Amino acid sequence: MSAPTDLNIDHVANLARLALTPEEKAKFAQQVGDVIAYIEQLKQVDVTGVEPTAHAFPVSNVWADDVARPGLSVEDALRNAPAQRDHMIVVPKVVE
Repeated sequence: MSAPTDLNIDHVANLARLALTPEEKAKFAQQVGDVIAYIEQLKQVDVTGVEPTAHAFPVSNVWADDVARPGLSVEDALRNAPAQRDHMIVVPKVVE
């Protein structure tokens, strides 16, 4: 399928901060045109009675139970710190 005539590939490339060659512009315009054509094809599908969903399957929490465990000791946490003072990491001041 050809690219839509109202598709401004230069504007799309600018929004995406892409510098495209003329060959890439032609290729991507063709690909975007194919995507738009497929979307138009999907618009013809009868979806009456189909409830909108965010996921095809029910989503459930698969995380493990949150169990408190001992953390790092102060010495282990500060072992690789470039500078430390009073059990804290010292960093350069960035706000004046």
